[in-house]
Amino acid sequence: MKVLGIDPGTATVGYGVVERAGTPARQARLLECGVIRTPAREPLPLRLVAISEALTELIARHRPDVMAVEDIFYATNVRTTAVLGHARGVILLAGATAGVAIAEYAPALVKKTVVGRGAALKPQVGYMVAKLLQLEAPPTPADAADAVAVALTHLFLGAWPRNGARR
Repeated sequence: MKVLGIDPGTATVGYGVVERAGTPARQARLLECGVIRTPAREPLPLRLVAISEALTELIARHRPDVMAVEDIFYATNVRTTAVLGHARGVILLAGATAGVAIAEYAPALVKKTVVGRGAALKPQVGYMVAKLLQLEAPPTPADAADAVAVALTHLFLGAWPRNGARR
């Protein structure tokens, strides 16, 4: 099973592609990770187009079985939450349009699954991602490590996608 993990954002979208490397389910290997960056001074609609295009290309290149997306955390700034919602909508649309099954995970569940603590800090997530995948160093930037953690969460929990899409 190949999983594309996504850590949503408008300035930076983290992504990580992991593949089950055998049994047990906790054996996985990292195929690619990185970030999609959008210029901060661009209008929001153009940033969303850039995210959609980059994600569509990534999906076409890797052909994941599932796209695991981190859910929105509740920020105190309503505008930040709304803008993040726009980015998540574009991300979910790109996956659904490509026919990829989609699963969503709360940030605390991702941290608990990978680190063992739902309140883990970003450096702890990166450290555990590196340990679990036997990497020399955590993926950088932190958004990429977070996206890999989301993908690993799906592999480890074996959850079913919410939208029912099948390839």
